[in-house]
Amino acid sequence: MVGSFSGINTALSGLRYHQVALDVAGNNVSNASTDGYVRRRVTADSVGGPAQPALWSRYDGHGDGVRVAGVDRMVDALLDARVRRENGTLSYLRTSQTVLQRVEAGIGEPGATGVAAALTDFRKSWQDLANNPGGDAARQQVLGRAATLAQAVRVQAANVTNEASDQRVHVMSAVSEINTAAKDLAALNASILTTEANGTDANTLHDTRDQLALRLAELAGGVVTVQSNGMFDVTVNGVALVSGKAAGQLAVTGGIAPDGSAAPGDVAFAVTGLAGAPEPVTVTTGELGAVVDVLTTRLPSYLSGLDAIASQLAAAVNAQHDDGFTATGAAGGAFFTFDPANAAATLAVAITDPAAVAASRVAGPANEDGSNADAMVDVFGPVEDGYQRLVNTFGTTVAAVERQTANQAALAGAVNDAWEQQAGVNLDEETVNMVMAQRAYEASARVMTVIDEVLDTLINRTGLVGR
Repeated sequence: MVGSFSGINTALSGLRYHQVALDVAGNNVSNASTDGYVRRRVTADSVGGPAQPALWSRYDGHGDGVRVAGVDRMVDALLDARVRRENGTLSYLRTSQTVLQRVEAGIGEPGATGVAAALTDFRKSWQDLANNPGGDAARQQVLGRAATLAQAVRVQAANVTNEASDQRVHVMSAVSEINTAAKDLAALNASILTTEANGTDANTLHDTRDQLALRLAELAGGVVTVQSNGMFDVTVNGVALVSGKAAGQLAVTGGIAPDGSAAPGDVAFAVTGLAGAPEPVTVTTGELGAVVDVLTTRLPSYLSGLDAIASQLAAAVNAQHDDGFTATGAAGGAFFTFDPANAAATLAVAITDPAAVAASRVAGPANEDGSNADAMVDVFGPVEDGYQRLVNTFGTTVAAVERQTANQAALAGAVNDAWEQQAGVNLDEETVNMVMAQRAYEASARVMTVIDEVLDTLINRTGLVGR
């Protein structure tokens, strides 16, 4: 029923609505620096006449105030999906870049302590020996520089092997984090559904779930699909990891033992707990995808190339050394020893006596012939060229990954900026909103004061006549 008393309810609705607006603006300001927080905005509905006409009466009012329709999060589902995708790709590239740069630093080329410098010094030591085949110092120099070269090759192989060991531990850590995030996301799906059904604000839960979804994208390239009831489903390369309230478990099924050591076969994964049997999944992006690529392709490729260089070096030097004679007139024999299955890590000098260095091609003791040492210089050319190609190829790979990372960082940064403009808190804007809500609240209070005065006149002064 329209009348003076209804105006109080209209003013009261304004007070209530603008109080909520003030609360929401204040909450936005308070969380301006909170990671993952999405700013809120109050939406209003105007309270008007009844939607259904009455048979014997009609509504003759002009509105009954305002009510809070909801408190919305300022998000865009398409932009959220783009943020997850681009950051997942960036995580893949940054992880690859970090690992490859660390390996490149361990290679140490070009540098005074690298394999290339040791190869050059070893070759020069044979030249010095050719010029002075009878000198013990020249022979000792050959052995010393050979030992330095073998050690440089072994150290480089050990650096690559240790990096692979660290990355296997990295895989186990990433899998554990993925499983925890998937479990928490499934639990949030259930909590959000229940909370919203009860009419309670679930926006903070939505914020947390979005952060978990983004983290799964960064870790394993998780793709989110939103169900009709608002729940998130997450897949990894097409294989379900989270389905509504249920979460699967990502497990390592090959290439890595439970203790993090190497196991036979390539690194492989499967999702358990959602289907009847474990479902194999190939992780190709995100942090985990980068580590898998490094473990199965990049590090083995470089180590295989280094093994080939070590084998080539040992075979060439041994063949030439065996073709010569030592200071005592004996056949030269093998100069290096190595395990063909793991050449770089096992390369070592086979002789320790300077007199056993085969500098001569003339049989007989105490000769002054250095022709075999002179011929030894020529065997290093193919080895040095092969090692240079190996290092250059790896360096080109690192440079390419660095360029891709820089480009992807720019793209992800643009997407993140767009998300921040949509969902981030702008303090200037929130200040304006607070002032608007404050003034509107004051105006609603003033309306209520005016109506109170009107009612006072109506109730206490109507019918009174002056005396």
